[in-house]
Amino acid sequence: MYTIRTWDLPTRLFHWALVLCVVALIVTGNIGGDVMALHFLLGYCVLALVFFRFFWGLLGGHWSRFSHFPMGLKSINTYLRGQWPPTHLGHNPVGSYSVIAILSVLLLQALTGLLSDDEIANQGPLTSLVSGEWVSLATSWHTQLGKLFVLVLSIIHVLAIVTYKLKKDVALVPPMIHGNKTLDQPAPASADGWRQRLWAMALLACCSALVWSLVHLADGT
Repeated sequence: MYTIRTWDLPTRLFHWALVLCVVALIVTGNIGGDVMALHFLLGYCVLALVFFRFFWGLLGGHWSRFSHFPMGLKSINTYLRGQWPPTHLGHNPVGSYSVIAILSVLLLQALTGLLSDDEIANQGPLTSLVSGEWVSLATSWHTQLGKLFVLVLSIIHVLAIVTYKLKKDVALVPPMIHGNKTLDQPAPASADGWRQRLWAMALLACCSALVWSLVHLADGT
């Protein structure tokens, strides 16, 4: 048997940090009031994490790279026929599209949050840079359709994990904790040494700085 590093540490930490932030965002968004300050901070964290994942999808470990996401028609057809190769340790076609959908929705949700205004006590830091019409559109999306999409995608994600465990006896959560999958044949492994981890820390710092600059874009106006 071969134990193969599938998910590098930066990918795993990103995943669980995003899970915690999204759950906390849903809770704080529904509570409102004084906890909205925390809601805003969590939104900034999600934006930095999403930026990081998009870049890490180009520079990260083998199975974390978007170039190894099987999203073509041939891959979909192979998967639907039940002929998916066991040596492909990363996301299958459905999982690949799910990742892209979740990242895209969260990106849009975070960006519209920067432009939202509840007309009571909370407004995004960039509302002064756009017209009232854009603020209204952003607020409507952020509090209605965007929020619904986040909830639906999150539920689908959890149901997929449960379904794989119950019907296929495939545990998707443990590899996202320890990073490894076991096969009876060799397969490509993701690089996951200190060099990659230091590079990921620098990349996350850059993404955080980018979000900080974006949030304070209106300070000089």
